[in-house]
Order: sequence, then structure tokens, then C-alpha cells
Amino acid sequence: MIDSHCHLDFDDFTDDISEVLERARNQGVTRFLIPGTTPSGWQRQCQLHGQHDDIDIAFGLHPYFLQQDNEQALGSLEQQLAHAADQAVAVGEIGLDATVDVPEKEQIAVLDRQLSLAKEARLPVILHHRKTHHLLLARLKATGFDQGGVIHAFSGSKEVADAYRDHGFLLGIGGTVTYSRAKKTRATVAAMPVSALLLETDSPDMPVCGYQGKRNEPVRVTDVAAELAAIRDCAVNEIDAATTNNYQRLFSSN
Repeated sequence: MIDSHCHLDFDDFTDDISEVLERARNQGVTRFLIPGTTPSGWQRQCQLHGQHDDIDIAFGLHPYFLQQDNEQALGSLEQQLAHAADQAVAVGEIGLDATVDVPEKEQIAVLDRQLSLAKEARLPVILHHRKTHHLLLARLKATGFDQGGVIHAFSGSKEVADAYRDHGFLLGIGGTVTYSRAKKTRATVAAMPVSALLLETDSPDMPVCGYQGKRNEPVRVTDVAAELAAIRDCAVNEIDAATTNNYQRLFSSN
């Protein structure tokens, strides 16, 4: 089983990262992908990648953390991808977020540049969305991005899911589906072919049902898998095998 999206480089895990990893490994989690959010975090990601054979990393500029001088940050990303090309399996976490205090025009400019860098590097992307599905789909079309990737923390309709799949994207399924109130997303996930899905936690955020208010950890990806199996009326090992295969297929070139 693979946690395809966990921020283990965050300060939340500084004091007990070894224990966090062991708890997950003991429950059958075999790989962890840490997406990048800021230039200052990339060094910690590289350190963890060097210390643990089962950690993959990606570099990107998250819309939450965009600064006034985004040109400098984009230049740093270009250099990071050039100097650590053998380490990155993707460009991300990147995307668009309608809830942050960053002008939409600026977010789009940064996203387009990162899509261009990913295309040049022949890497998939990890896309963040919040009330921006229509904008993201428009940018994928406008830029002609064709490297595929994953829609992190997917929530939405089957129509939106199919549109992303048409662009070569998988859907990252996390804690949202463990809540019965997420009826639309649960129905969409049930209707998708299992070949379109990845498991994730977004640790330390997005806790699964029953763990609200607590730090999320990669071990909880097992709860996501169990809920996904229940929604789809299949065995957990089927979900495990399929999503592991999907992960390896998406990130196989790196």
C-alpha cells in the first residue's frame, strides 16, 4: 500500500518521523510520496529521501505559500529540477486555490510556468484544487500539458473526474471519502475504474473520520483503503494491488 501524498517534511513530524514511518510500515505501507510546497522545504525533502529508501519526493510551489517575488521562486524551482532531476518523481504540489489571498491571475501565471517546467522535465504533476476545477481544466487545455499526474484530494462529480481522466490524470483519494456526508465524491469514486485511483492521506492534514482534531499520519491510508473497498464492494487487497500498480505506472520513469 502506498501513501501517494504526505507532507512528512513539515514541522509536525520533526520530533518523531521515525516512529511515524514505522507505524505505517508495520501496517503494510510500502512507499511514501512527499510533495514539495516551498523552496525552503525542498532541502528537508531531499534529506528524508536520502535517509529512507521508501520515500519519493516532488518539488513544487503550492498556491498557499506563494510570495511577492514568485519569479525568484520559479527560478529556484527550475534550478532544483535541473540539479536534483534524478530525485524528483513529479512536479508538485502545484495548482489553484480560490480561498487564498493571492490574485487568481498571479496563481495562474505561476501554475502555467510550473506546468511548462514539468513538461520540459517530462514529469507528471501533483495538482491542488479548491473551488477551481474549471480553471485547472482550462489551464491544462490551454498549455497543452500532456505528462499526466494526479488530482490531489479529489472531490467532485463524475463529469469532473472524467474530464481530468481525459487529460491523463489519476484521482488522489484520501480522508474525504471516509465521511458519509461526502455523498457526491463517494458516488464518483464508486463509479470510477480502479485503474484511475491513488491512495493518499495529506498528512498531517485531512484526518479520516474518527480522528478529527488529531494529527493525520500515513498509517491512516489503510483506513482510506478499507473505506474505498467498502464503497466499491470489493476486497481491500484489490484496492491495494490496483492503486500500487497505478502509482508505479504514473511515476515509473523516475
